Amino acid sequence: MSKQRGQKIAPTPITSDIGVVDLINNYFTAYNSARLREACQLLSKDVLQDGVTVGVSLSGAMTPAGFGVSALAPLIRNGFIDWMISTGANLYHDMHYGLGFELFAGNPFVDDVKLREEGTIRIYDIVFGYDVLLETDAFIRKILQAEPFQKRMGTAEFHYLLGKYVREVEKQLGVQHSCLLATAYEYGVPIYTSSPGDSSIGMNVAALALEGSQLILDPSIDVNETAAIAYNAREGDGKSAAVILGGGSPKNFLLQTQPQIHEVLGLEERGHDFFVQFTDARPDTGGLSGATPSEAVSWGKIDPEELPSTIVCYTDSTIALPLVTAYVMNQCSPRPLKRLYDQREAMLATLQKDYLAAKTQSSDKVPAVMVEDAAQGVATYPCGRLIPNNS
Repeated sequence: MSKQRGQKIAPTPITSDIGVVDLINNYFTAYNSARLREACQLLSKDVLQDGVTVGVSLSGAMTPAGFGVSALAPLIRNGFIDWMISTGANLYHDMHYGLGFELFAGNPFVDDVKLREEGTIRIYDIVFGYDVLLETDAFIRKILQAEPFQKRMGTAEFHYLLGKYVREVEKQLGVQHSCLLATAYEYGVPIYTSSPGDSSIGMNVAALALEGSQLILDPSIDVNETAAIAYNAREGDGKSAAVILGGGSPKNFLLQTQPQIHEVLGLEERGHDFFVQFTDARPDTGGLSGATPSEAVSWGKIDPEELPSTIVCYTDSTIALPLVTAYVMNQCSPRPLKRLYDQREAMLATLQKDYLAAKTQSSDKVPAVMVEDAAQGVATYPCGRLIPNNS
């Protein structure tokens, strides 16, 4: 029998009482349904286990559809997400639910000019009042004037503070199910934004800067903290997992932690151990959203020895996330919370110590790195590149 053969496809009629685990394990037999089945099984058997640090990237309009409350928050509460990178837009629209505002199912085939005249916003087939944006903006601007925000910080600290205020509002309003930001605050899950200016949250931060606000979101803090999380994940026999919903900038920010560690900081690293992505982007356009795990190996983002365990399922994240959430909630026991937010300073200190030690050793091994060419005003390095000489 060929080694390429897997489980025999033996179709039986679906019954009315079938559960999600039975459905996925036995009826998702081929094509992208099979990839989704493989992802669910990999997550439940290998990824969502003790010793694995799970990072999730989030792009696309997921939270307006309610998935922050319905899927991501329960995953956090069960210890299945240790840290996240999200678009700012997802976190902004997530706040609508925490603040008690209402969003509605609509029709994508409507007159948008008429919606504008009526003061209605549309995200494909989700609609809500323009006042939801205005009131959310007003809430953001009000709390960002508080003293804790008047300093330079990374987006993890920023979102932690934001989640703290949103959680208080949820309690006052009696909101039954916490939103993503509030849940991440309660459970110590750091959430980063790779492009903090690219959302209504960032727009409000910028508006307050015109009024003299001292709040500055520093991307260098985020780069170093996320690299420290990935570096810390390998402590002892630990492993690192990248679970990617969609693609875009959050995907890259999650995966670039490994090149930051070995390429830029000069610390030995082998790449993430697990790579699971749900995307509708094609790889042949050259875009990051569709880039495959094997391509990521060439960058050092993924451990080449773990390539057989990487999975890409080409489907809409709004289809995959509810199914995956229901599957792992059925199959996996809750994991102890890592509360990585509380460990940020310690993890960063370890990364900095090891980086400075490696840099010192590297300098000792190469006493004369460059040959100065005063006439050309450049320094010539062994690799042949010319670097401006500013001395």
